[in-house]
Amino acid sequence: MRTVTANYACAAGIRATRHSRSRAVGLFLTLLALTALFAAATPAGAADSPTRAAYLADRLRENPVHVSDQLPRKVPLSSAPDFARIAKKTGVPTYVLVLPLQTSADSRQLLGAVHDRLGRDGLYVLFEGPDITEARAFGVDAPADAAVTVTQYELPYDAGPLLSFERFADVIAQGGEKATARAEAAREKYQDDEPAEMYIGPSDRQNQSFLTGILLTGVPLSILLSAACARRGRPRKPVLHRLVWGGAVLSAAAVALTATVVFDQTRSSAAEPPTPADLSARVERVAAGLKQDPVYADPESPRVLDARQLNRLHERIRDFRRSDGGGPVYVSLVPQTPESESAGDSGLFAAAVHAKVGRDGVYVVADPADGTIDVCNHGLRLDGNRLSFDVPDSVTLGDSRADEAGDHLLGERLDALMTFLDDTPRTDRPWSEPAPPAPPSATRETALPALFSTDFWPGLLVGAFAALLLSSLVAGATWIVRGLRRRRSPVPEPSGSLPLTAPTEPSVSYLRRTAYAELTALASRFGDTDDRERAWDHLDAALLLVDGDPGRVRQPGTDAATLVAVIVLARAGRAALAGDPADLCCGVNPLHGPAARRHHVRVSAEGNSRRLLPVCALCGDTAVAAPGLVPGRLLKLPDPSLGNARFPYYDVTDGPLTAVPQGIARLIDKVRETAGVH
Repeated sequence: MRTVTANYACAAGIRATRHSRSRAVGLFLTLLALTALFAAATPAGAADSPTRAAYLADRLRENPVHVSDQLPRKVPLSSAPDFARIAKKTGVPTYVLVLPLQTSADSRQLLGAVHDRLGRDGLYVLFEGPDITEARAFGVDAPADAAVTVTQYELPYDAGPLLSFERFADVIAQGGEKATARAEAAREKYQDDEPAEMYIGPSDRQNQSFLTGILLTGVPLSILLSAACARRGRPRKPVLHRLVWGGAVLSAAAVALTATVVFDQTRSSAAEPPTPADLSARVERVAAGLKQDPVYADPESPRVLDARQLNRLHERIRDFRRSDGGGPVYVSLVPQTPESESAGDSGLFAAAVHAKVGRDGVYVVADPADGTIDVCNHGLRLDGNRLSFDVPDSVTLGDSRADEAGDHLLGERLDALMTFLDDTPRTDRPWSEPAPPAPPSATRETALPALFSTDFWPGLLVGAFAALLLSSLVAGATWIVRGLRRRRSPVPEPSGSLPLTAPTEPSVSYLRRTAYAELTALASRFGDTDDRERAWDHLDAALLLVDGDPGRVRQPGTDAATLVAVIVLARAGRAALAGDPADLCCGVNPLHGPAARRHHVRVSAEGNSRRLLPVCALCGDTAVAAPGLVPGRLLKLPDPSLGNARFPYYDVTDGPLTAVPQGIARLIDKVRETAGVH
């Protein structure tokens, strides 16, 4: 009985043990299932942190400054020594990561993960492109947040990575208290007003060239035209003429020199020109990876394919390679940015990788940053037109679901691409993508055009037009101002311009204004006895015509013929005072001033009636070259008795003015005879 009982107890214990083990196994399997389910539901970007952080930690273990090879146009690899030099200024161990911009990554979390895997305390700084995006201090006293704030507020966006890092290091070296105060001051000062840009772009240089061209022609031409306007009607002075031309030439030289000093920018960016090694580093890295594995995932970017998707993609690639007319497929999960060696051109990148790999196949470029997929056939017997134009947008660009997903559903879309490749018709001959155009030169990309180029030439034309327009406006304004001044305080016109400016049918207001100006100018010139002897007769005769009051010429009642006689006598008197006495006055138009000689001139447009008259140089030349034009140059005055119809001056009056053809002396005698003075 004891034995049975014992056996029963033993059997019961065995059953209990087996039951416990079964429950343990079931619990373990359940845990595995939940783990697998959680892993499948976890985004690829979240699962990649250990791999990405470990890779970056390994790079920092080799060198405390890691500059990505994906930014040669903005931050080339060759700039790493400059970052290392600046990092020493912080006074603490400093680790620098310069990576492409990753919109889906948590920068602060990434720095923490890198520190955990590197296992070294210090200041960790992350650049995304040329900008500092995050900095964290682990085990050291460094005002990282304040330094980032100062850098972001005090410097313009185009300051460049080296200048930004130098400002960052300077703030770190100041210590916590000063750095915090500086950060608060920078935030308050530049909260609403960003610092001025440090560099200009090509459009700004075009504006500078345009302005330089305008000034280079506008300023000298304005000087020349303004001087010509000011000299109008005045005798030409060679010395003044040379001074004006010299000033114009000097102004042009000053504009050119000043423009080169003020507009001295030569580059549009702070980026240093990359070396050939900088431009080829990433292509060589990707090509080396593809030689080992047909799927290359950029270790600096978030992981977008989990293990299951990666295995599935490898399997599809192997099947396609074995298929009829198929071949190798190379997938590069690498971001394509404007700062890369190919300037964001995935076709150019694929061609460069194909050249480095040295094997024909379908080269697929999948961007983990924006989720785009590009396909390039290099040497397989596949329908090139179908690959170029018929790949669905849901594969190459994705749909709304892909836009919302952190991994852009690249695993699913690459699988769909492989299905598309399987269905692509085969051709008899291999087909390759046409050679893509060369990428823009990294050096020329940041070099500004020369100042005296581009819009400089149109600026020259605009400057000339502006000078003409400005001179016209100045001349018009000057004419208006002079007219107003002549009305208020008339000034005699220069004698040299009279044959050109004197009217043939002057208005009475013009004659009054001119007579007053000439008479008052003559009266003001009398200063000593010699002046009286030389021109007293002229002034005396002119005053006799207005009863001794110069103001009467400005009042109604004085006829036009009398006003002309006053003008002629006053001008002759001023000429005598100037030491240039002339007894003859132009008989064609007495307002022309002194006569040079006598000449038979035609005085009627009808017939061939002629008179022997003293003529000025211009009227004499006209009488010789074009006699028929002389009647049109005769001074014509209104005849009140005939309704103010105009006739030649010697026909509308029998007063003193009729003596003008006989000379100034005869005119003076005629005035005295008319006034009864002997």
